[in-house]
Amino acid sequence: MDFQVPNTLAEQIANYLAERIMTGRIRPGERLHEATTANELKVSRASVKEALYTLERWHLIEITPRKGASATKLDAAHASELYDVYMHLLIMLARRLCERWQEGDKAGLLGAVEQVTSQMQRKDANITAIVEASFGVMDVCCEVVGNPYLTEALTNFKPAVSRAYYLSADRYRQDLDRTGRFFTNLTKAILARDADESEALVAEFGAHQKELIQQALAPSA
Repeated sequence: MDFQVPNTLAEQIANYLAERIMTGRIRPGERLHEATTANELKVSRASVKEALYTLERWHLIEITPRKGASATKLDAAHASELYDVYMHLLIMLARRLCERWQEGDKAGLLGAVEQVTSQMQRKDANITAIVEASFGVMDVCCEVVGNPYLTEALTNFKPAVSRAYYLSADRYRQDLDRTGRFFTNLTKAILARDADESEALVAEFGAHQKELIQQALAPSA
């Protein structure tokens, strides 16, 4: 997954490791050793340590005293807890957006939604591109709302939510029509400043997405 251009070596390391965790090349529960990673990437252990703290903030690893860092679990139960919190943050964003958008924001909002819906309509729909475009909508909305605390919280959830989507990609790909309708209907509700309808749409869509992810991550019978 592409991130913004990093400003530090630690951010570059964090982005590299995050991509490996999100796509499953580093498995849930797998240990991440500072010394080994530093040797592999030919960087200092201090930079790796800083990167690991970033990954912990992104909910991709757990750092335990005397045991070190390991990729967080992502079974159906953990994904459910993750998605519950994420959806509540999105509901807050949608309600604030209804209150705060101005006419000058309209073109940017519509353009971001067009980016994601056009990705979904492609015959060769790429989940990575769709997820990134979806987060692009969220980023534009965060900029309009202008709440730095909400923006930080949602930004820190991006990698963990992306990871859930990648691991349930087949089910997510089969549900793109419903996802497209969600973006279309939510845009209408927000432009109408209908906060209650916006919340209802996010809550319903979130519950459905959570169910898809739980099904994908449930143990095989």
